[in-house]
Amino acid sequence: MPPPVEAGQISVIVIGYNDAAHIRTAVRSALAQGPAVREVIAVDDASTDGTGALLDRMAVREPRLRVWHRTVNSGGCGSPRNDGLRQATAPYVMFLDSDDVLPPGAADALLAAARRHAAPVVAGACLRRELPLRRDTRWQRALYLAEAVHDAPELQPRLVRDTLCVNKLYDRDFLAAHGITFPEGPFRYEDFVFTARVLAARPRIAVIPDTVYIWHVRRTAVRPSISLDRNRVDGWRARLTAHRLAVDTLQLAGQRRLAHAARVKFLDHDLRIYLRELGRRDEDHRLAWWDLTREHLESFGEEDLLAARAPARWSARVIAAADHPRDVERLAGLAVHPARLLPPYARVNGRPVWAIDLPAVLLDRVDETPLHRLPVTVDGTLRAHERGTGGRSRGGGNGSGIRNGDGSTGGSVTAAGALGLTRPRLRLVLRVHELYGRLTATGGPVTVDVELRHRDDGRLGLARNAVLTRDDTAAPSWTAEVLLGLDTPGATGPAASAGGRGETPEIWDVRVRIHCADGGSLYTGVRAAGPLPRRGVAAGRNGLLLVHPFEAAGGSLALRVARGPRSALRIAGRALRRGLAERW
Repeated sequence: MPPPVEAGQISVIVIGYNDAAHIRTAVRSALAQGPAVREVIAVDDASTDGTGALLDRMAVREPRLRVWHRTVNSGGCGSPRNDGLRQATAPYVMFLDSDDVLPPGAADALLAAARRHAAPVVAGACLRRELPLRRDTRWQRALYLAEAVHDAPELQPRLVRDTLCVNKLYDRDFLAAHGITFPEGPFRYEDFVFTARVLAARPRIAVIPDTVYIWHVRRTAVRPSISLDRNRVDGWRARLTAHRLAVDTLQLAGQRRLAHAARVKFLDHDLRIYLRELGRRDEDHRLAWWDLTREHLESFGEEDLLAARAPARWSARVIAAADHPRDVERLAGLAVHPARLLPPYARVNGRPVWAIDLPAVLLDRVDETPLHRLPVTVDGTLRAHERGTGGRSRGGGNGSGIRNGDGSTGGSVTAAGALGLTRPRLRLVLRVHELYGRLTATGGPVTVDVELRHRDDGRLGLARNAVLTRDDTAAPSWTAEVLLGLDTPGATGPAASAGGRGETPEIWDVRVRIHCADGGSLYTGVRAAGPLPRRGVAAGRNGLLLVHPFEAAGGSLALRVARGPRSALRIAGRALRRGLAERW
């Protein structure tokens, strides 16, 4: 058994502003950590919704809870955290946001590692949970696969990629000795700067695989979090400011290797996130975003670009070379994972370039990159498909997924037709695009495996395969067609898994593996091409299903699937009402 941890060693600092709906749960999760926590310091940033009064009532019943009230709202997270640091009395501190929670045992696990490794900073795994669907992903998963100790941060430059402050335990004397605090006032992405200041002080850092923080992501919240509020260009400007200050902090401390790693992280992570969504913004937003990004990239060197992944490197070069937004859809394709490069595929003097009118942007290493790493584009056109009573397959139609009970697409509207209660089948037409002659050089793609891959846990759903046929009507490409039966008995895909989780929708990405004549293969996502079938309800062998094909960020094709009579019949009722309205 591990030795018991000492009592009263940690101060947990909880900050909140107008979050009476969640802060009680956050504070309770900190108090529930047990005797290792000496105190929970809740800092109310001048809330107007009763958050402060709620905390005061909790403090009456809980002697370990101390409440600090700010009289003026700071406009950010840095000032209230600094207030908490000044009030803390325990040897170690942790930070917690009002809408997140600490899982049981988090404080004990961090404190034990700090003692075991004599480390003033200990970092643990963070679980990023999307609510209300409870979709979980691991934040910076590669860093937290196993316990490790780094005598100095520059020995593990990847540490700069974890910019969170909330999944860590800090020795308070270490922070004080180096004057490490958060930026004050309305400074967004304050974690970037605080983390850089910590790394610049060269502490011994221990890393543990235990989950020590649950980060709640509420995309439907009335007031989105800073990290999710990407609709305004001011958010991007704030992110660039924080990133620039973080890099400068590392540079001034002589941590050139970490500063370089931070710039590479910006290309591989920050730039990719925003490029993926740039096509959804209006023209003014794109212009402002483009100008800000070009200016920021001026501080990057060729060594930074070469160290980044090829898609990020190519995107940065396009932005730096063009004085106005261009090829936004192609850039978004490079920003998804796996990346894809949309046509056209131009060469100048035999070398692959981004475009004929942008010959300075070389797509370096395309001719040398292994086949399985090439950003090949596979387009997918999805149509509703159903089997008639006579055994013949019926496809095409209006693409709505809502048909009459006899399988026809015209005539009178019946209840069965309006409800669309059929065995759920979708017809997927694939087109694999050539990429600078690399696929032809393999002898060409010959077969394709199509699968549905769960967005959150990666488990395999339905799988199909088909033969690819070369099509030279336009540019070289290969096509195939497959039918996806989404209610196959015993399936491990949408039907089965949705049934296991009630009526909570799940997201399934459409992925393909292309097999070439020379034995090589590549695995990638499918790009949504053309209009998609509308949301439809299906009655299959395993009950009622709601299947909603949609275009995800960056244009990727995905299916949202929900199972259960209430979800299905609610949508079916709307379909029936719509059909009757059209008739009358």
